[in-house]
Amino acid sequence: MKLLVYSAKKFEVPFLERANKNNYHVVFTHNALDSETAYQAVGFDAISIFSGDDASLTVLEKLRDFGVKYITLRSAGYNNIHVKCAKRFGIKIANAPDYSPYAIAEHAVALLLALNRKIVVASSQVHQYNFLQDNLLGFDLNKKTVGIVGVGRIGAIMAKIMHGFGCTILSNDLAPDPLLIKDYGIQYVDLEELLTKSDIVTLHVPLTHDTHYLIDEIQLKAMKKGALLINTARGAVVNTKALINALKKNEIAGYATDVYEKEKGLFFKDHSASGDIKDHQLKELLSLHAVLLTPHQAFVTKEALANIADITFYNIDCWAKGKESKNELGYETLIS
Repeated sequence: MKLLVYSAKKFEVPFLERANKNNYHVVFTHNALDSETAYQAVGFDAISIFSGDDASLTVLEKLRDFGVKYITLRSAGYNNIHVKCAKRFGIKIANAPDYSPYAIAEHAVALLLALNRKIVVASSQVHQYNFLQDNLLGFDLNKKTVGIVGVGRIGAIMAKIMHGFGCTILSNDLAPDPLLIKDYGIQYVDLEELLTKSDIVTLHVPLTHDTHYLIDEIQLKAMKKGALLINTARGAVVNTKALINALKKNEIAGYATDVYEKEKGLFFKDHSASGDIKDHQLKELLSLHAVLLTPHQAFVTKEALANIADITFYNIDCWAKGKESKNELGYETLIS
């Protein structure tokens, strides 16, 4: 089996090469998959894509015509692929679930601490030899209420970490976990109650039709004025336009995120040479002092990258042997 890896980043290639163990012919390209780059898959049985790649209907049609039979995602989320169309075209798809929920949850905590304690601002100041503390006021996490939206693998770890800080934890999820209730005192409530009572709201849901713009104008207005919103889920879970308005009106105190709803063509690239980007909404978001954004880096840990690579080649191994991978996706309708 021949595998083409799209959106291959220099830091992840060694992990993928190690996991391959020279079993398959693998080619890496830094190009993202889209309708223009799909032709590169000619002659390959399988491709591997990342969350920023485009596997929409038009692209999948081309991949089918080029003879691609398998797509393995190096991500847990798969909102960028038209799963139903892939099934219709006879293309098997598998993702990389549970590659390292600790990496994502820990990054969410890092974002929270950095935003609350003004770490980036402080670092910038002292690098200019300014050692004043006038603009560095934060608050103790101890005894604060944290609202966790989505309590799957990542959300559950986030709950355990925040319990360690001495927080009261509210959760919103379709399937309450009795062990989390018993061991960590988590209270499951509806989204409205969670938003109105939480000092910190952290998002850990996949992007689906139901969660698209889950946090919109109404939800932002329901939050406490001093609340912080943390997003390591997907950018489009939050309506960026409504968020900007809420921040400008001081309806919430701050936003820290590792994702953005219009990452395609922008993230995973260096735009510093031009000194500018065309996305005016993102520029406005970044201009706000109460915003902290990292470039979709939560998965960038040694452990996560090793696990992603292992899962990628587990999927390939299964298909090469004519077996079904345990990570093959169902065909429910998602945002494509």
